[in-house]
Amino acid sequence: MSWLEMDNENGQLEIIPFIFGSLNVKPILMNSFDWKGVASSHYKQILHTCWFPATSTDPRTAATFTVLEHFHLLSFESKVSAFKFYHYIAHWSDNTGVNPIKDQYSVFLRIMAEWRNIKALKHVGCGHDPAGVDTTQEGELVILCPACPHPGKNLVETLNDVAPGNRWIYSLFLAIDANFHLKRHLVSSDAKDPGLSRGWGYFVEERNYKVYLQENGTLTQEKSTCISHNAVNMADMKASKGLAAMGVGTVVCTRHDMRLANGVGDLQKGEKYLNMDYIVFSALGTKSFGIECQPLFPYGFIPMAVNNTAHIAACQTKFSFNWSPYVGRMDREAPEWGWANINRVAASTKEMAPGTCWNTLDDHFGDWNWKKVTVLDAVNAERDHCHALVDLEGSIKESDLDAASLAAWMKEIVAWENNHTKPNPFNSQSREVTQAAIHLALVQQDVKDLEEGMSISLHSEVTPSILISTGLDLKDAHVNLTQHSTNDQQTKVLMCSNSLQRCINSWIMIQVLYMPFVSHLRATGVEVSQSDEDTGDAASGCPKVKPDSIKSNDILLLLPSDICNLVMCDTKLLEVEWSLCLAQANDALDECCSHIRLRHQLLHFKAQHICGQGANTHAQKSIQAVKCRLILSHEKYSCAQQALICLSTHLLYLGWEHKLQQLRKSDLQPMGDLRGRTQGTAIMPWIWLTQGISADDSDRLQDYKSSLFTTFSNGLMDTSHLALRIKWCKTRARHNWWFEEIQLLLEEMRCIIEFLAWQAKWWDEQATLRVAERSVDVEGLAAYAKRQATIRRSLSARFQALWGNVPTLVSANLDDITADGPAEEGTFIDAPSHEDLDYVD
Repeated sequence: MSWLEMDNENGQLEIIPFIFGSLNVKPILMNSFDWKGVASSHYKQILHTCWFPATSTDPRTAATFTVLEHFHLLSFESKVSAFKFYHYIAHWSDNTGVNPIKDQYSVFLRIMAEWRNIKALKHVGCGHDPAGVDTTQEGELVILCPACPHPGKNLVETLNDVAPGNRWIYSLFLAIDANFHLKRHLVSSDAKDPGLSRGWGYFVEERNYKVYLQENGTLTQEKSTCISHNAVNMADMKASKGLAAMGVGTVVCTRHDMRLANGVGDLQKGEKYLNMDYIVFSALGTKSFGIECQPLFPYGFIPMAVNNTAHIAACQTKFSFNWSPYVGRMDREAPEWGWANINRVAASTKEMAPGTCWNTLDDHFGDWNWKKVTVLDAVNAERDHCHALVDLEGSIKESDLDAASLAAWMKEIVAWENNHTKPNPFNSQSREVTQAAIHLALVQQDVKDLEEGMSISLHSEVTPSILISTGLDLKDAHVNLTQHSTNDQQTKVLMCSNSLQRCINSWIMIQVLYMPFVSHLRATGVEVSQSDEDTGDAASGCPKVKPDSIKSNDILLLLPSDICNLVMCDTKLLEVEWSLCLAQANDALDECCSHIRLRHQLLHFKAQHICGQGANTHAQKSIQAVKCRLILSHEKYSCAQQALICLSTHLLYLGWEHKLQQLRKSDLQPMGDLRGRTQGTAIMPWIWLTQGISADDSDRLQDYKSSLFTTFSNGLMDTSHLALRIKWCKTRARHNWWFEEIQLLLEEMRCIIEFLAWQAKWWDEQATLRVAERSVDVEGLAAYAKRQATIRRSLSARFQALWGNVPTLVSANLDDITADGPAEEGTFIDAPSHEDLDYVD
């Protein structure tokens, strides 16, 4: 690799070579070119020698093609900056500083910017166009995705001859995302550095973009009603001092993670709808992707939530990739893969002028797309899910629901798939029993009793429901004493303990009004507390809370569940405590699952990323804190579950035990933890299999119609039917995932082969399109076009060889499998012999 500089005194060019593998690296003097009479073509003579001049007028400095190609590829692979590469060359020349080379860093930047632009124009055939570069259109320099539909290239111009039920196969799947790592400082201006592409690549045309933003900048940003999305809702509040752009927004092909033409733009203030709308429609308006603007199928545009779990429950089912039809096994995180690759150049691009930044990012996006093209490379899963669906449907038909229920469910889900305004069959229409929900229902029942004159309250402020709910809260209250506590800490703990004791004393005074017999039990000192053997804690093997904790259950509260085996209790009080304990057990079980997942993630993160004594100590402290919360949640669940056992024998409530079982230490394990067993012998803990207790579960399993649960579950359908319907819908959706994925893959294989064939033919046509003055130029144009055509044919042959057995595999797995609607048969892909691609760049 070489850097060249003109010596003005003796008319010679000095070449400073840096050649890999050569130990004898010395400057070489060469005679200068003869410029006489051909001053206008100085730069052409240098280019013919594979040197790139710094200017086209009186060039005095040049860089060899080798050094530019080396940096170009190195910047793609290692994301090295031009600054580091230039100084690497300088230190290779002289690492002592005795004979440093002249600083030509700014010249190198200018040469590299021109080199990137010329390479991009060359790769898409602009050099073969007789009209020249000036006729280049917006978005013409991008690397197109061969697997996406392109009318006239790998797809017919219209889909009138395609059955409506099969048009979804020819859809374009897009994802929209923003990246706030790609900031750009307020350096230079558009007038001083407008860039060389002018919207020819992946960035939008800047002038029209800025005009649109200026004309519509006064519009009020609409707030999200679903999720507190800071990038959207707080766009106007983001700090932008010293920044020309806070990031970039982009539109990508979701299935293949490729950037679209004119699908990238700067974001001045967060992820505003104003910016993103322009970028989206700019990408859709590009002629290569005009197909999506047509009504391909009656379902139209279906927005999908990528970060779905952050949205409200209604959106999680309505806009989920998992349950929506005609998407296959879509990679919802496709944009993030591209960001992970491009983020490594953010440190360099943020200091660049606007035009240079856009051209540099365009170049990297083009490299990303080209790599995707060269490696474009699920059938058994579809078969397994199909068998699961058939087995489930067979069980339903043999049950009380029979085939009529399946037909009704099929009608509901097809109606929703065709029109998302219809009721969503994936939504659970039951509400889980939580402590907050039960508290609300109890208060509402008290209000109703007061209005109807049926209140039996013996206290002006405390009703039976408030008495029991407060008692359970006091039972769950605790104050921890830490080892080696300071005087201030001990003072605060004692104050909290005294406050808790006063609350308990006040509660006991009111308890006597509703449960007079508790005074006698406390006076006689009857032992009613449960032993470890009774509660099952010893058998569970679960850890206990710290023995030095001051807990309110050290004082006998004598709730109905504690004394119902000794004395007669009011049924009303028993029912109230039952409902509250049922909700408490459900909440505690959810807390245990949450703490288990959090502890598992912390342990995994600590093992993968934490090193050093200090960091490990802090991490271990966090893990221990989560473990302590898990212990408390387990004890809370065990107390509630034991209370339910006592109450159920008196209220005759049966059938709840299979959802709220005894919680053992072996159950407090992560979902994927095999505990030394194999996949075939390991059994998943029951806590990951239960879906919690719903209001309808409590109605069905308890088999009673108290006023509380009548109010709480009014108008809801039977839970057994509801749960089975949702399970069937999800099983059907899982089967359809893979069935649709196979159809999409077969169609994408066909698109890729046809697109590469079209592109190879197009390059063949470019070989003789332009007539050059010199014969060597004519030969060069033809050779480059033929080489590009050969690359496409070689890629096509390699893909056909890789995919030759796919249709056979599909046919073997789809025998005797039926789908809800007709699907086109995949085209068989032959596998002819092909040349090796090792010689192809």
